[in-house]
Amino acid sequence: MVGSAIVRRFESESCEILTADRSDLDLCDSKAIDDYFRIYRPTGVVFAAAKVGGILANERYPADFLSENVRMATHVIDAAFRYGVSRLIYLGSTCVYPRDCSQPIQESALLQGPLESTNEAYALAKIVGLKLCQAYRRQHGVRFHSVMPTNLYGIGDNYHPEHSHVLPALVRRVHEAKERNDQAVTIWGTGRARRDFLYADDLADAIHFLFSVEDPPDWVNVGTGKDISIRELAGLITDVVGYSGEVLVNPDLPDGTPVKCTDMSYLHGLGWRHQTELREGIEKTYRAFLLELSSGVLRGG
Repeated sequence: MVGSAIVRRFESESCEILTADRSDLDLCDSKAIDDYFRIYRPTGVVFAAAKVGGILANERYPADFLSENVRMATHVIDAAFRYGVSRLIYLGSTCVYPRDCSQPIQESALLQGPLESTNEAYALAKIVGLKLCQAYRRQHGVRFHSVMPTNLYGIGDNYHPEHSHVLPALVRRVHEAKERNDQAVTIWGTGRARRDFLYADDLADAIHFLFSVEDPPDWVNVGTGKDISIRELAGLITDVVGYSGEVLVNPDLPDGTPVKCTDMSYLHGLGWRHQTELREGIEKTYRAFLLELSSGVLRGG
């Protein structure tokens, strides 16, 4: 999802775009990474790869989320330095911030408190990548820095019934409830948790913007600066999908972090803002979901 959005944003630039998906390059294989950088010699890198998933996947597979994401980050960042990459932008996540930090979340909140337990392994891996970029920059003077995107969604999202994030999971669940004429659809948790949702193409635009910033901070938030409850999100999705059944909550299942809204002071101060409001983004995402579904290539099965 994110990689495709980045390619769309950079296609109009006078540059050669190199891509490598998991079928072409195993980012956990240090030799394969070294060979790739030695052969292609990229001058700029956007590290958009990660093993990701929702609350359920994070709780079930913490060792996989921690070990695979740390290996990918260390292999790529080290190779980028050794082969002379002039700028590397590493994609972290706002889940790196403490569970109960002040809202909206400022970049200075990093490591100021305990992480949310349901995605601690993933968050720790992302912190390692972020700090590794900072360390290479401090020791070697390279422009390796990070962005902390909030909850992302968009074209090409993962709709797996168990391993997807909340927005695509709800899109699929609500669509299937409509198709079956179900009287109700149930969402995880109380529905009171609040999140900041960013359309993936807006993240790509922020990354493009940051390439022109000469001396960016070691890490910077990327989001909308607006939050919405999961219950309100479900209402938006039912409206877009055209589902008229009831939305139920299941408080026996975890909410995750109670509130997660990004402080966007830095990028807003430079003049960058998101362009896609949530309803418009959900409409675009749902149209893409229907196309993937009809073509039989729905990501997540």
